[in-house]
Amino acid sequence: MESKAKIVRAGECCLCPQCALYGRVGLGNIRKNGHTKQNRQRYHCRACGKTYSERTGSVFYGLRTDEGKVVQTLTALARGSRIGAAAEVQGIKEETVTKWLKRAGRHAEELEEILFKGHDIGPSEIDGLWSYVRHKGEKKRP
Repeated sequence: MESKAKIVRAGECCLCPQCALYGRVGLGNIRKNGHTKQNRQRYHCRACGKTYSERTGSVFYGLRTDEGKVVQTLTALARGSRIGAAAEVQGIKEETVTKWLKRAGRHAEELEEILFKGHDIGPSEIDGLWSYVRHKGEKKRP
């Protein structure tokens, strides 16, 4: 049986690979289970007993930094800022920004693999798509 990767949100299904109901949505085995110290929603699987937070499986999992700050920093890098400049503006270490960037890159690769699985799209087509998206907002001069 081929295992299909899918995109789900925390709280929709059990995220524990050892659970019999892993990845199966809408079975009623997931319930809300309080909040973490950082006020993140916690979920509990009635089938396997595992507990996880709303950030599990996301690029933010395990980070104690506000999501907005991480997104702002990564956005600045995507727009061409240097790592040092982005770190200085946010008041954080360059090493932290580098870790976030590597983590976001790995997450993007995983997501890309899921989204394009089963489609005849190779790396060159994806690069072409990103080049198009990157230049989409530029105005042509006469």
